[in-house]
Amino acid sequence: MPEQDPLRARFAAYRGDLTDRIDGPGPDAARRTLRRRRRATVATGALAVTLVVAPIAAVAALRDAAPPGPPAATPTAGPTWSPSPEPSPDASRSPSAPTAPDGRITGRQLRAVALDLPAWAGRSCADTTRVTLLPAATTEVDRPYLISVTHGDVDADGATETLALLGCRIGEASAKQVVAFDRDAAGRIVTLGRVARTHEKGDGGFEDVRAVAVAGGKVRIQVADIQPCCSIPAYWARQQWRTYGWDGERFTQTAGPTTWGRDSRLTDLAISAGPLVLEPADQLGRRRGTVTVTVTNRGSVDADRVAFHELERVGTPDGGDWDRCESARRRSDWPPCLTDGVPAGERRSWTFRFRVEPEGPGADVSARVVHHSADHRYWPDLAPGDNQIDLRVDG
Repeated sequence: MPEQDPLRARFAAYRGDLTDRIDGPGPDAARRTLRRRRRATVATGALAVTLVVAPIAAVAALRDAAPPGPPAATPTAGPTWSPSPEPSPDASRSPSAPTAPDGRITGRQLRAVALDLPAWAGRSCADTTRVTLLPAATTEVDRPYLISVTHGDVDADGATETLALLGCRIGEASAKQVVAFDRDAAGRIVTLGRVARTHEKGDGGFEDVRAVAVAGGKVRIQVADIQPCCSIPAYWARQQWRTYGWDGERFTQTAGPTTWGRDSRLTDLAISAGPLVLEPADQLGRRRGTVTVTVTNRGSVDADRVAFHELERVGTPDGGDWDRCESARRRSDWPPCLTDGVPAGERRSWTFRFRVEPEGPGADVSARVVHHSADHRYWPDLAPGDNQIDLRVDG
């Protein structure tokens, strides 16, 4: 009898034991046990499938789905956001920003080219087209000449312009105007415009330009109501500073006085006189003459002193109120008689005596009164028509 395989023997014993375990309790118990084990196996298999399939499905979903958005939240009112305005580019630093031409022009350069000038007021200067300026020392008349230049930015373009004071001589006096010049993109000198000129009509007009300056982008001009010439003293002139600005097309006055008004230094004197009475002649044919003159101050300014002119043509002073006249000084313009003044609203009289030569004073003798101040300056009258009177001769 062959030797039995130990492994087979063990397997057979195990199978027999397992059969006894399954069948031992009876068929009903076996079936209940089997059903319970099947349900557990199904459940366990389902759970295993779920555990294996779910991660695979999740990975596939993650591969195919769009990126997840933020978690949903209940909307709430929040601050409104708007972007901050970007800073404006600095034109001065931008390589493409246009640069205004430099309009600084010297007097020599102005005189070296032909210029187009604005018209002159009340004067017959030469043609204003293609004019070459003469130097200030010129004695030629009716020809524009250059007095001075100054510089500054007057049109707010960031570059310098040139302000030229021009004159046009007529006799001893000159018409004047201030003209602005600039350069174009090609560097040529061009006329920007006239700032102001003399001899405009009306109370705002002026006869002289004393100075030109640039401050704060504005042109400041010192003007005078009188241009001293022809024996007119400089102290008669009144000065004002007027300011002008460029409006994009022309210069207009923007500040300063616009009119002159009445000169507060002046008054209104009027003279009247009785007849020049001549006495009978002496053995040499000479006669004594006497005349009384009266001065009324119709103005609001005291006349500190008054002077009488033309009376010296009557004859040689010979007493009376000649003694009230101030002694003549070593001045060529000293009047024949400078005497006491006349306060505003008052009148005063003087009686003058003369020694008249045989040929007599003639028929055209007169008397003229002039207002003088305490510092011996003489002044024009507000109404000069009544400052002189012809003398009627009796005898």
